[in-house]
Formats: sequence, structure tokens, C-alpha cells
Amino acid sequence: MGGIQGENLQEIRSDLEAIDEPGFWSIAGTFEGSWTLARFKDVSRKEFVSEGKDLKVGPWGSSKSQDEYQSYVEEIRSLIADGEVYQVNACRILSSKILEEGNLSGLFSRILSQNPAPFAGYLSLPDLEIASASPERFISKDGNRIISSPIKGTSATNEFLAKDRAENLMIVDLIRNDLGRICETGSIGTPRLLATEEHPGLFHLVSDVSGSLKKEIALSEAIAEVMPPGSISGAPKSSALRIISSNEGERGPYCGVFGWSDGNRMELSVGIRLFWRSKDEIKFGTGAGITWDSDPESEWEETELKARRLISLTQ
Repeated sequence: MGGIQGENLQEIRSDLEAIDEPGFWSIAGTFEGSWTLARFKDVSRKEFVSEGKDLKVGPWGSSKSQDEYQSYVEEIRSLIADGEVYQVNACRILSSKILEEGNLSGLFSRILSQNPAPFAGYLSLPDLEIASASPERFISKDGNRIISSPIKGTSATNEFLAKDRAENLMIVDLIRNDLGRICETGSIGTPRLLATEEHPGLFHLVSDVSGSLKKEIALSEAIAEVMPPGSISGAPKSSALRIISSNEGERGPYCGVFGWSDGNRMELSVGIRLFWRSKDEIKFGTGAGITWDSDPESEWEETELKARRLISLTQ
């Protein structure tokens, strides 16, 4: 990620507290709260080089059909009308059978060249392989200063709806509350609000929320306190998570977090635009933030827009 490469694997852990120990750790956390942390001995900056055979996959299927997804959106709108929740990120998982064995390093090379993303990253471990084109910062840390950059608002052009701006502000408020639990009182700020960013094939509305991490809190405690990311759950987070649990299967690495930490510095992305291996399949998640103003067909089209370009790189 970001040109930083870890090599010479030393250990793999499943406890988040591992990142409080010295060393360079890769971090992969699922939406449901499971962790894979790998410590590497050697760290360098170098250009990524694909190794091994490129795998081949079959047709892609979806965990929800268009009708099922649009019904899910309508259900969320009804719950909003009843005062149960304000916003929910509704997702579906795309999957494809592996037809010829290989690895995801070739796909990641294509991501870097054809769909560059600020938090693109690749991880290959014995039981976990991820190729990510994430555009979204979950938490960056430098010393005790942290910043989160939630994305809310997606469009094929640089024109956004009032719904997009309202949704972004709603999630910014949620992130401010989340960071308020782990940052020094009075240190929370919003240095960038409702900025338009251009990414391959689409545009996003992005804001920044920053703060100073409390000195008495361990890094593992801080991350656990703000998981899962607010931008891919909803507001209030507790209500959104309950609705997601009732309507979706396990998201896994999708909508989790992915990145690295060396103790002083950390880069964690939100696990979106991300491919991962699951037994004999490759999976990829896509979703949209649902508010009262959401149109079910338009939200389906947003999930298609987010997936279309990246899925084409697997063919």
C-alpha cells in the first residue's frame, strides 16, 4: 500500500493487541470483527511486481438480485420513516468461481495501472489473499495525530444530489462522535468538508475529520472502539448494524479495514472496492448509502457503477 512493501513474514496473529507490539504489521479486519495481523521483518519502498500465474474466473453472480436489493432499500426507507434509523449502507456480495488456479497479484497490477486508488493494497498470506482498490481512508496516524476521510456521495459526473450532501454530513457527524471517544477533548476538527474527488469512472464527495489520539489509550483499543467504519454501516451505528445483520450475510473483509502499522505511523483503508479469495471463489462487495430520499432503482445503479470497472479487470 502506498509503495510500502513488507517481506520476510515472521508471524501471523488473530488478536488485534498484536499491533501494540513492536514491528511492521499488515492489518486486515472483517466487518464482523475478526482480525488477521502479519508481522514482517523487512520493509521497503518499491514498485509492485506481479508474481505467479494469473487466475481465471467464471461469470459473476450476486448475493441479491436487483429486485431483492431494491426491496431491501424500501425496507430501510420504511424503518427511517418509523424513526428506527437515519441511514444504512446496504450491500451485496458478488462472487465468481475460480476456473484456473493462480493468485490475485496480476489483478492487483491491473488495478494499479488501470484503476489507481489512493489506498490500493495487496496482501498474500497462506490463508488470506486480498487485492484492494480502496479509495477511502479509515484512519491515518502519524504520532498521536489521526485523520479519517469518510466517502459519502457517488456520481458518474461531478454533479451531486442534495441527498448525497446530506448523507455525507450525517456520516461526518458520526465519525466526529466515534473519534471523540478516542481523541483528546477539544482536538476534533473538520479541515475538509464536502470536497469533490475524481476517481476512475466516478466522482465522490469526501470529508476529513481529524483529532489527537489520547495518550493513555492503546492503538488496538482505539481501533476496536471505532469499528466497524461508520461510512459503511450507518447512523445511528447500532441501529444500522442491527438492520444489516438481519438482511445481509457475512460481509467478511468487505467493509472491514485493510492496511498497516509500525506503531508510530498507520494507514488503514476502508475495505471497499476489494477482491478476496474465499475457498474456490473470488468475491467483491458493492453497496450504497440509503436515506429517506433514496430511489431504489438509482441505488441499485450506484452499486453497479461502483463494481463495473473493477469487475471488468478480472476478465
